[in-house]
Amino acid sequence: MPDNDAATPRAIADRYVETIADLNPLVGTALGIRPGVDAMPDLSPEGQEAEAAAARATLAELDAAEAAAAGNGGLPDQERRAARLLRERLTASLAVHDAGEGLREISNLFSPVQSLRSVFLIMPSESDDDWAVIGRRLRNIPGAARGFRASLEEGDRRGLYAAPRQVDTVVEQLDTWLESDWYTTFVGKGPEAQRAELTAAAAEAGAGLAELRDYLATTYRPASEGTPDGVGRDRYTIWARRWTGADLDLEDAYAYGWSEFHRIGAEMKEAADAVLPGHTPLAVMRHLDEHGAAIEGVDAIRDWLQNLMNEAMSDLDGTHVDLAEPIRHVEAMIAPPGSAAAPYYTRPSLDFSRPGRTWLPTLGETRFPLWGLVSTWYHEGVPGHHLQLAQWVHVADQLSRYQVSLGSVSAMTEGWALYAERLMDELGYLTDPAYRLGYLDAQIMRAIRVIVDIGMHLRLRIPGDETFHPGEVWTPELAREFFGAFNGRDPAFLDSEIVRYLGMPAQAIGYKLGERAWLAGRDAAQAAQGADFDLKAWHMAALSMGSLGLDDLAAELARLP
Repeated sequence: MPDNDAATPRAIADRYVETIADLNPLVGTALGIRPGVDAMPDLSPEGQEAEAAAARATLAELDAAEAAAAGNGGLPDQERRAARLLRERLTASLAVHDAGEGLREISNLFSPVQSLRSVFLIMPSESDDDWAVIGRRLRNIPGAARGFRASLEEGDRRGLYAAPRQVDTVVEQLDTWLESDWYTTFVGKGPEAQRAELTAAAAEAGAGLAELRDYLATTYRPASEGTPDGVGRDRYTIWARRWTGADLDLEDAYAYGWSEFHRIGAEMKEAADAVLPGHTPLAVMRHLDEHGAAIEGVDAIRDWLQNLMNEAMSDLDGTHVDLAEPIRHVEAMIAPPGSAAAPYYTRPSLDFSRPGRTWLPTLGETRFPLWGLVSTWYHEGVPGHHLQLAQWVHVADQLSRYQVSLGSVSAMTEGWALYAERLMDELGYLTDPAYRLGYLDAQIMRAIRVIVDIGMHLRLRIPGDETFHPGEVWTPELAREFFGAFNGRDPAFLDSEIVRYLGMPAQAIGYKLGERAWLAGRDAAQAAQGADFDLKAWHMAALSMGSLGLDDLAAELARLP
C-alpha cells in the first residue's frame, strides 16, 4: 500500500494491528510480526482499557477517512469492505468490553488462562536464541497471571462473575498442567546448555499458575456461587454480535437449528442403514467405535491425518481451488494434555515461517476410530480452515493485515469449514457409509449446538411438538441428555462441549449459521451467472476476500465472479 494512502481504511486497520501487537505481545507472536519479544500481555483492567482506548481512537480515524471519501465519490470495494469490517469488529469488541465481560472471562477454550500455555506451542524453537526468548517469557507468566487475577478481582467488586461450572473446569485444567509439570516437560526439548535456566524459568511459570489456581479454587469459586450458567438475552446478544458479525433474530436461528436437526436426522437413519440395516444411528456409531476401522497409536493417527490432508490438497488443487506453494504445507499435531476435547486449527504466521497446524486432543486414548475423523479433518484442515486462513495470509498484501487476522469473524471461518465438509460430500469423498455417517454426525452436532446454545442461555422452551421433553425449559442437564441421545461423540467430548457453550455464549451457533450464509451466497452467484458459473473461480474469489460478518457475507459472495 503506498505511503500516500495512510488515511485509507486499510491503512488505518493495519496500524491498529501494529498497536494491538504492541499492547498484547501474544498477537505479535501469533502473527509472526514481533520476533524475539518475550513479554506477556497486561491482563489487568488497565491493560483491557488500553486496548479499548486503541479501538476508540481507531474508530475516530475511520470516521474521518469515511467522511473524506464521501466527498470524493465514496470508497472502492476493497476499501469499503475493509472499513465495514473494521467498524463492525471494533464496535462489537467495545460492546463486550463496556459490559465488563473481560472481568469474568473464564472458559475451557479461549480464555486468558489458556493463552498462558498455548503461546509456547507457536513460538519459534529452532535456535538457542529462540529458547532464550522462551525462557524469558516463561518468567513473565506469574505477572500475567496476577494481571488476570486483578481483572477477576475487579469483576468481584462489581458483582460480575463467571459461573461455577466454568471455574471448576479451568481449575481442573490447571491441575492437569501442574500435575504433569507441563512447562518443565516442554523445555526439556531445549538445548542442553540452557537446560538449567529453562528449568528454573519453567518452575517459576508453574509457581505462577499454581498461585492462580489456588485463587480460583479457594477465593473466586466460593464468591461465584449462585451465578447462573446461562447469560440471559442481553449478554447473549452482545456476544452473538461479537462471534457472528450480525444482529441475529435469535428465535429464527433457534427454529433453523430445529429444522436442520430433523433434516439431518433423517439422512442419518439412511446412512446408518447402509452400515447395519435396522439399527439406530447411535447404535451403528457405537458399533463403529468398537468394530469399525481404527488407527492404533498416537504417532500413527497423526501420520494418518497428515496423509488425509495431503491427499485432499493434491486432489482439489487445480480442480476446485488453485493453491499457492506456501499453502501446500500444513502439519497435523497432537494437542497437549489438559486441552479442551474439540480438535482445532492454528493459523500460519504472516510470513509462513510457522505453518498452519491441526491439533487432535487424544484425551488419553491410544485407539482412534476413523468414522468420525475424516469429515472433522476436512473441516479443521483441508479444504476447511487451512485453505481459507492460509489463503488469507497469501493475499494479505492485497487486503490488509487486519482483514486476515484480528478482524476474523468466527461465524465466517467456521461457516466456511462446515461448507468445506459439505463440499467434500458433494464431490464424493464421503461415499463410504461409515465416513458419511461421521459427516452427518458432525452436521447434526452443529445443528444441536444452535438449539442448545440459544436454548440454555435464553432459557427457551423445547417446542411442544418435539418428542424430547416437550415444553420444558432448557437446562445444561437437558442439553447434555439431548446431545447424548442424538450424537455419536464420546461422553468426555460431550461434557466438554456443554461447558464450552456455557462459557462462550453464541460462539457455537456460528457454524451452522455461517454455513447457511455461504450456501446462500453460492446459490445466488450460481443463479445469477447460470451456465457461466465457475465453482473453482468462485471458491478462489471467496477465499481471497478476507473476513466479513454474517450481515454482509451472503450478499458479498453473491457478487463474486
